Amino acid sequence: MDFVSIRIITGDVARLVAFYERVTGARAAWATEDFAELRIGGVTLAIGGTRTVPLFAPGSARPAENRSVITELLVDDVDGVYEELSGFLTDVVAEPATLPWGNRSLLFRDPDGNLVNLFTPVTAAARAKFGR
Repeated sequence: MDFVSIRIITGDVARLVAFYERVTGARAAWATEDFAELRIGGVTLAIGGTRTVPLFAPGSARPAENRSVITELLVDDVDGVYEELSGFLTDVVAEPATLPWGNRSLLFRDPDGNLVNLFTPVTAAARAKFGR
């Protein structure tokens, strides 16, 4: 089995794609106006519009209702990224802080309310875990 992607369903694909392009620096590959993918490292963040949901199963996913998943992205310098994104991020949940497991993390919400964690390993154990 291969882990291929995470897909976020949204009511405004263009808005969410633009947000993640700005946060990650990755450019989206658009398949249709209802679906785009951003390759970030070895993982794909897929963004699909609500019109794609019935193709799987009608009513199976609804935009802006996630309260349990956090998308996490490893960055070289979370404090530098936070400074770069200041003024752009509108819903910062927690400014950069070092967590007990050794990562310095910035937690914010995307325009649909989904949590995003940008983090940098800062302790020796955390750096070793991520090969840094």
